[in-house]
Amino acid sequence: MEGLIFLIPIALFLGLVGLAGFLWSMRSGQYDDLEGASYRALFEEDDIKKHEK
Repeated sequence: MEGLIFLIPIALFLGLVGLAGFLWSMRSGQYDDLEGASYRALFEEDDIKKHEK
């Protein structure tokens, strides 16, 4: 039971750090272009330019 005194605040702190990291990634635009990476991985640059036009 004495361990919970330390574990609960540590868990809450780590949860807040994770939430802050997620909110930062949303604000910095990390999730704006979800399909672009798949096109770049599968196709050549010429194919991407033809697909955009």
